[in-house]
Parts: sequence; structure tokens; C-alpha cells
Amino acid sequence: MANEIPGGWTLCASSFNWAPDIVAARRTARDIVSGIADSVRTVELEPGLVWRSFPAPQDDEVDALRESLAAKGARISIVGASLDDFTSPGTRRSQKERLDFLVPQLHAAHRVGAHGVRLPIGQAGPGLLTLLQPLLHRLDLVLYEEIQGRQAPGSPGVDPALEAIATLADDHVRVLVDISMLMPALPPTYLGELRQGGIPADLLARLEHDWLDPATLDAVTALLRSGQVPPRIHTLYMNLLIRFGRSQAGDLQGIMPLVGAFHLKFWDLHDDGGRVSQPLRDLAGLLSRSSFTGTLTSEWGGHEWLQDDPTDMTQRHLALAEAALSTGG
Repeated sequence: MANEIPGGWTLCASSFNWAPDIVAARRTARDIVSGIADSVRTVELEPGLVWRSFPAPQDDEVDALRESLAAKGARISIVGASLDDFTSPGTRRSQKERLDFLVPQLHAAHRVGAHGVRLPIGQAGPGLLTLLQPLLHRLDLVLYEEIQGRQAPGSPGVDPALEAIATLADDHVRVLVDISMLMPALPPTYLGELRQGGIPADLLARLEHDWLDPATLDAVTALLRSGQVPPRIHTLYMNLLIRFGRSQAGDLQGIMPLVGAFHLKFWDLHDDGGRVSQPLRDLAGLLSRSSFTGTLTSEWGGHEWLQDDPTDMTQRHLALAEAALSTGG
């Protein structure tokens, strides 16, 4: 009998994987998202891509999506929330305005049947978290604060947020970890884009063979400061400093009591040397030792530079993830 992931681990797919299709609008966003249920029964929602009335979703939009998923036996897990801290350039929202901005999103998440909402770690801050707690309890929602990429326990801005969550000691406020933190090597397709974009050969060699060497990151920063990153790939280049992490699974051990969900971020499916599967196996061991229960969501970031079919990519990634998670440890 084949190994299976533990019953308390729920594999999901993020609607973010289909972002290019949704933006292209050849089909309605609702049809695209409900179509995800043909691959997986639990969907993490990026509502800004789906609900035209976001960030104050209208009931008819919310109900239509819930019903279309329910017709296929599927449901929403987590809804990505947005917290726009400024009403205009230089004019910051008050704490009450920030709360008022979030409240309609929480009600929509509850109405669509989600069990949680998600914000970047530290964005809410302790004051807003305290104000949100009564509503989270009333709606039975979990607020997940997401840590990802170059962020890690011990990095600036992260530890105070983790301490605030720990101090609350409330199961309705948890951490979501994106495994873009755990990248033993860079995606070959990404390196190909940098090569075509004109990045110097010596830096490309470092990125390909010595990604985890601190000196490589120094070289990345030096090229950026020199102003010699070609403009057409400047945004893509910034992934090296923001979205691609260099942590190890063991670095998460100390925060596991706070963690309730994961994003299984992937960029492409080139798994030579275990660049995709090894972090998943490492993660499986960490989860098993911590008695984790929660969602593990396939999230594809590579559509930024790839034109592959999102349904095929997601199905293949979920199969790879299930195999790696069931044999890891």
C-alpha cells in the first residue's frame, strides 16, 4: 500500500496559480476558480483576482462562488486579505479605518465558507490584532500572518510579530509559512530568464552553483547597487532579494507551535538534485515531529516568467508534493 500523508494534513491549491488565466478573462473568474475543484477539493482564494467588489465583497458575488464550488463538493480554505494602510500618498489610515477596511473582508471570508484569512506577517500589528480578536472569534475565523522568502525567524521585523502572536496565545491568530523560505537551489527556468536578460556570466555561475553561499547574496546586492541590472529584468531580479529564501527547515522548529498552515511555493518542476522535493521531505519531518494539522497549499509563482498551463502544473506539483510529504521525515 502506498504511503499517504497524515489525515490532519489537507492539500489545497491556490487560485493564484491561475492568475494569468483570470487576468486574460477568456472565462469568468468564478468559472476558473470553480474549475479548480476538478483537480482538488480545497481552494485557497485570492479574492482581489476574483471578486470585482473587493475589498468590500458583495454578497451576491460571494454566494455565487461558494455555490459553484459546493456543487462540485469543494470549499474555500483561506482567503487572502488586503490591508491598504494609506488613503492617499502620505496619508495613513487610523487604526479604526484599518479595522473598518478589514471587517468586510472577514465577513466575506465567513460567508464563502473559509476557515481563515491571511495577511503579511507584522502588517496588522499588535493593536489591530487585539481589535480583530472579538470578530475572529464571533465568525470562527483564523487570521494567518504569512512569513515567506527572505523572511525568517530572527530577521528584522519578523521576531516582534511572532512575539505578538505568541503573547496573544489565541488559536484564532496563527502563522502561515511559505516554503519559498526553503530553497536549496534556484529554479533553472528563472536562471534562464536572467541569462537571456543579460546578467553577467560570473554572477549566473554563482547563482546556479552557490546560491546558499552568503557571498552570492553580496554579489547580487553589489550588481543592483551598481545600476547594471538590465531594466527589462529588474523586477524579476528583485526575486533574489525578496521572494527567494535561503533558510533550512530546522530554522522553523522554534515557531512550529504558532504555525497553522503552509504554502508549498514552487516556481517550476525541474527537480534535479531535489530542488523541489527535498524541501518538502524536510518539511514532512518537521511537521511529523510537531503534530501539525492544517492546510498545505500548492502555490505556483513561476507564471511570472513561464507560460505553462496552470492546471497541469498544479496537478503535477500536488502529485509530487504528496509523494514527498508521505515519504519525508
